[in-house]
Amino acid sequence: MLTVPIYIATVSTRVYKEFSAEPSTMLRTGTFALTALLAALSAIGPLTTDMYLPSLPDIAWQLDASTAQVQLTISAYLIGFAVGQIFYGPVSDRHGRKPVLVAAIALYCVASLACALSTSIEMLIVARAFQALGGSGGIVLARAIVRDIYSGARAGRELSLIGSVMALAPVLAPIAGGLVQTGFGWRATFLALVIVGLLGAAIVLLLLPETLNARAAEPVSIPSIFRSYRVVARNPSYLAYLGIASASYAGLFAWISGASFVLQNLYGLTPFDFGVAFALGSIGYMTGSALAARMVVRVGLDGMLGIGGCACAAGGLGMVVAVAFGLTSSLSLVLPVAVYLAGLGMVLPQGIAGAVTPFPERAGAASSLFGFVQQSAAALCGAAVGWFLGQSAWPLAIGVAAMGCATLGLWLATYGTRRAAPKH
Repeated sequence: MLTVPIYIATVSTRVYKEFSAEPSTMLRTGTFALTALLAALSAIGPLTTDMYLPSLPDIAWQLDASTAQVQLTISAYLIGFAVGQIFYGPVSDRHGRKPVLVAAIALYCVASLACALSTSIEMLIVARAFQALGGSGGIVLARAIVRDIYSGARAGRELSLIGSVMALAPVLAPIAGGLVQTGFGWRATFLALVIVGLLGAAIVLLLLPETLNARAAEPVSIPSIFRSYRVVARNPSYLAYLGIASASYAGLFAWISGASFVLQNLYGLTPFDFGVAFALGSIGYMTGSALAARMVVRVGLDGMLGIGGCACAAGGLGMVVAVAFGLTSSLSLVLPVAVYLAGLGMVLPQGIAGAVTPFPERAGAASSLFGFVQQSAAALCGAAVGWFLGQSAWPLAIGVAAMGCATLGLWLATYGTRRAAPKH
């Protein structure tokens, strides 16, 4: 399983050379069209996770599975997403961004079809892991492409623009998933993802330019991958940005893991109503990303990180207050999480930009390691919330609040390390 992305990427490189479009038809760097394409690639992860959330109770019923078993379909996806990110960056540093991306989308489509055809919860869990192996390529390679073109605050602005566009995925995906679930059932959701993947592969082949300027000289191997990671992980500022972003992102998956069961089983929402409620919360991420894109060049990466960290802590603590006072409206959870997600929209793009900026020659490896740690933290946090869920919203509220406060605390604790880092 671990070497699947390497093998498929190597084969895909040869196929790509045969079928790729002429350079004259490619999107130009610096255009909104390219930014929108990178945003769509980055949105594969949230689209795949959020679109099937309204279906979780139905999956449990249809496949005769417990709540904990169905939660494993989320955890398996997060783990697969983390593992896949280990490989895509270093492989793309050697073979190029575009062919590796095509390989990732191909794996995603095959695994999504397997999800739709699953006849047991165990089969669905395994298929979700492979779906994540493919889906993780989009976000890793989009970040690497941004670093190929930009650096510093300019990279932060581009990543914020990408974030504000891709934020449409968690807004629209649960609504679309609720409609598909109501009309056709949970299997149709995964079939829709297959279609999305096929369209994405066609667009990448026809329009995405190759942005890698200097390919890595060393052939791709497990030892060479980990040598690149050692170089990246020795940078103190990289670790500081990684910690801040990972904490904020883990809070998101505390919400994702618990929201469906809490809002539907405890607060009585229908699948469609849940999709609308989840989308309302996700508007916060879109708002935060849009604000960051406008403000980051003026206030700097660290300024935006601080503002975002405060919003994450405030949103998480707001959820705790809502549960403590026994509020029964779904908005008592949705509104605080919207504040949290606005903070995440400010923190995550700046954290990524700050982390990868020192590594123009290892942008893929830096992006991969960042994604692996970030996704692993999210998987652990999401699994913990899912494990403790019962007849109370407390596990959800505590998980989000803990990660929000950790985000702000890490920003304060690592200020000197980040300030001492050389600027590129």
